[in-house]
Amino acid sequence: MTETYYSGCYWLARQEPVEACAHRLSSFLQRLGPLEPSWNRWHQTAATFEKARKRQVSPGEATLSKLLGGKASRFMDMSRFWLWAGENEEEASKVTGHCGSAATHMASVCLLDGHSMGQVAERVLTAHVLTGVVRAMALAWEPEFGLCTSHEHREQLMAGRFPEPGTFVGWVTYLADFRGPVPPLPSPVQVERIPDRGTLITLTQEKFSVANPAHVALAADVQARLQAAGLLTPLRPWGT
Repeated sequence: MTETYYSGCYWLARQEPVEACAHRLSSFLQRLGPLEPSWNRWHQTAATFEKARKRQVSPGEATLSKLLGGKASRFMDMSRFWLWAGENEEEASKVTGHCGSAATHMASVCLLDGHSMGQVAERVLTAHVLTGVVRAMALAWEPEFGLCTSHEHREQLMAGRFPEPGTFVGWVTYLADFRGPVPPLPSPVQVERIPDRGTLITLTQEKFSVANPAHVALAADVQARLQAAGLLTPLRPWGT
């Protein structure tokens, strides 16, 4: 079995103008660059991969404001984005999501995925890089919850239920400060405070996999401890 991995951050009902969303997206993309060489060049989508390669996007706020404010990117009160990076279609990474909405029924989100194969995966699928990705999300987007894990781990945890953001842990998990203090966690879990933001929790420095019973058991232990502390709950409107 080949596990596929993704990173995501989520928040609810935080209305922001296009310019604020562009500022956050710009900050996120620029924080990704030092983590992986292919993440220094981003493109818009197109009908074919070759056409998309010609649609490079500057990560500057002015360019992204124009992109997010365009008719194709606006839906109701939110700004949507679809960007990708990579030298070939098979190993391309994707940043997608939407932000700025005041809606209480649909979370704002930023996702990074599509980097689970080839040389990019060999460089990226490490605790150091993926903790850096979730840290970048926390600093740029100020989410309530974030994580990096495999799709297979998420499906195993949810057992057929809808995977509601904020209710389960990953290889790397981020919890905003207003969720409450993180309790003591077992070795080899690493906990990092991000001042004025929240806490990063990295389960293991090894590549996390559902094929490793020790990893699955550790994730279940940490999940139980965070649930007991009241930290794994559905998202709530920002500021409440």
